Amino acid sequence: MERRDFFKKAITVAGTAAVGGITLEAGETVHPIDNRKVSNIAFPQKRPLITYSDRPPLLESPRDVFTSALTPNDLFFVRWHMPIIPTYINPGKFTISINGLLDREIKVSLKELKTQFEQVELTAVLQCGGNNRTAFKPTASGIQWGVGAMGCAKWKGVRLRDVLKKAGLKKEAAWIGFNGEDKAVYNETANFVRELKLEHLNDNIILAYEMNGEDLPYLNGYPLRLIIPGTYSDSWIKMISNITVTKERQKLHFMDHAYRIPDNECECETPENLVQKTKPIEEMNVNSIIGYPVTGTKVRSAAELIVRGVAFDSGHGIKKVQISIDGGNMWEEALLDDGSEGKYAYRAFTYAFKPKNSGKLTIMCKASNEKGEAQPFAKDIKWNHGGYKYNGIDEVTVEVVL
Repeated sequence: MERRDFFKKAITVAGTAAVGGITLEAGETVHPIDNRKVSNIAFPQKRPLITYSDRPPLLESPRDVFTSALTPNDLFFVRWHMPIIPTYINPGKFTISINGLLDREIKVSLKELKTQFEQVELTAVLQCGGNNRTAFKPTASGIQWGVGAMGCAKWKGVRLRDVLKKAGLKKEAAWIGFNGEDKAVYNETANFVRELKLEHLNDNIILAYEMNGEDLPYLNGYPLRLIIPGTYSDSWIKMISNITVTKERQKLHFMDHAYRIPDNECECETPENLVQKTKPIEEMNVNSIIGYPVTGTKVRSAAELIVRGVAFDSGHGIKKVQISIDGGNMWEEALLDDGSEGKYAYRAFTYAFKPKNSGKLTIMCKASNEKGEAQPFAKDIKWNHGGYKYNGIDEVTVEVVL
């Protein structure tokens, strides 16, 4: 492929979707909105998804995507912060700049990444920190995601550590900053720059150019993005163009103000009393979701129904997934897959049973990990102003017919 001329080939997509919220009592947490319609217009390289905006592109995967360990590229959610995204990228000329506290500043091309470094693959979940934000009432700030601002893919690329080694880190190096090709409309708007403490660098952090065996989709960060498995997606910089190594952490809007939660035991606050001391959202908490059936599905009484879904955490490992069909009073264990995709990936689960009585039936799922953490009920999750890190017990309601 000689070039990507993406938006020239794109069809025009309707503008930002109007998304409203119902205000309940201050600080309540409920189940997230789960009935939004999939758009009838598809972005390039994507099937129709739930659309919030076309500039920047904001696309959510529908619930029925989450039935297998890997999420297809064309059904993978999309989250950009800045509205100006390059419309032309020539992979033959694309380079990433490595600068700052180094023995030598370098530029590395895609060809060099693919031929001069060891190639690695890992499977990892990518999830927006605000996934399920519609669960927080009153409305928390940010995109009002339902359940589908997440996905899991097999990423291929090179270790960030190996690229930095080629440049040579100076003794005083302590922080690594990352920037991408997307830009704000106004010069006064801060660029979307994120930083990683050098001591947190490990062999699982990679610069990826492939996703599920194909070039990265344009909307998911082509031609190169940062992968930090086990963490929320705010640091997985897309279309990465520059890496800067520094001694001190920079003053950055998207580090100092955005993507932060209360620094207390419950990571919570109230709308009337916002917490002053905050910390960044980093490690993902344990979570699961039912992909089939979806709410409103009609199922036959006394016929076998196979519930399918996925569970994940930050890499501690999923220990079990349990299913309840009586409002959470009794729980039975679901069958997990073999976990062969690795500790940062989805664990797909299934649970078979035969509904007995006609009428509405609510199915719930709850994941627990090897660390001893388990999903709480939605009502037991405390409010925070950013609507971050929701991981309430999932549920769908089906109609059992004779």
